[in-house]
Amino acid sequence: MRRLLRAIAIDIGPLRRHRDFRLLYVGQAVSSAGSMITYVAIPFEVYDLTGSTLMVGLLGLAELIPLLGTALLGGAMADAHDRRRLVLIADSTLLLLALVLVANNTLVADPQVWLLFVIAAGMSAAEGLQRPALEAMLPRLVPRDELPAVAALEGLRGTAGQIAGPAAAGLLIAAFGLGATYAVDAATFLVSLGALLMMREMPPPADAAPASVERVREGWRYARSRQELVGSYAVDINAMLFGIPVALFPAVADRYGGPELLGPLYAAEPVGAALLTLASGWIARVRRQGRAISVSAGLYGAAILVFGLADALPLALAALAAAGAADASSQIFRQTLWNQTIPDRMRGRLAGIEQLSYSIGPTLGTARGGAVASFTSVPFSIAAGGAVCVAGTIALVAMLPRFWRFKAQPGVSA
Repeated sequence: MRRLLRAIAIDIGPLRRHRDFRLLYVGQAVSSAGSMITYVAIPFEVYDLTGSTLMVGLLGLAELIPLLGTALLGGAMADAHDRRRLVLIADSTLLLLALVLVANNTLVADPQVWLLFVIAAGMSAAEGLQRPALEAMLPRLVPRDELPAVAALEGLRGTAGQIAGPAAAGLLIAAFGLGATYAVDAATFLVSLGALLMMREMPPPADAAPASVERVREGWRYARSRQELVGSYAVDINAMLFGIPVALFPAVADRYGGPELLGPLYAAEPVGAALLTLASGWIARVRRQGRAISVSAGLYGAAILVFGLADALPLALAALAAAGAADASSQIFRQTLWNQTIPDRMRGRLAGIEQLSYSIGPTLGTARGGAVASFTSVPFSIAAGGAVCVAGTIALVAMLPRFWRFKAQPGVSA
């Protein structure tokens, strides 16, 4: 039994063996949980001030537009400059923006809605600059054979933030108000900045060219030349575009009994993802990552289909948990494929493309789910989206055979 548990349990070895990875992991775990607090607090405040769900929905558009530009720019900069310094600058910017939110709720009598939109867009732009550099750091911090374990640990960090951040946001808003809630987010960036300052520098390769439009185009050409990368992007966008059901959770909660069920609905997917990640020790032995990503995406769609057809709350929550586990599996295999095969000189630019691939799908998928539900019904929108996700995955695998056949070669470093 002990051998079995060791075989399936998440591998925390990289945290024990590599000081800089440990510093980065702890700092980003704290700051990402803080960011999830603000992720919940800003929409709450917009709705509280306006009473309009449309205004809350427009926040997503305000966040997506700057991200489309800064993710590619951030990727090019990550290949041309010190990656640690770029993350430091981005985190410092996020700290300043969080302090503006604090001021907007403590120093003025009437908080300004327009300022909330500006801050949300600014935070999205800063994260677009931060994320490529952050992801491009990982292959330099641990050996290649430990990257699957790192991908699982990163997934656990993100899932923990998705669970703890919103829960803390609700308690903080109720107990202390929005000003104090935003102040907690600001304080978490002090932890991440301290951890980054303790890490060694991470300069670009000696022959790195300055960031430019041509460098961005070079990244796109490289991505298009590798079918396994195109497949990893396309399968994830398909899954999120048709499968993600978050926009319909309020209506689902109303169907099953009322708003008190929103918490379990929002928590079910992250809980499923956390359980899969905690039992991810086997993932390092999987080498056919294209098939693993495809199967995970297909299972995600099937679980969403069951969620849409479910007529009992326990079955609906179980289906969401299964969807979260499948999504976490896909994320781990995608990150492993990227980190093990993309050359270091291209890692930043490809991380920018990756960021777009997993940001566009959820944003457009939320709008798709709401629009289809408004013309048909909530169960139909969810179930049909899950079915199309499965069919789309099968179609993409047929169109991209090298992605399906891709097999990681042991010992071959990026």
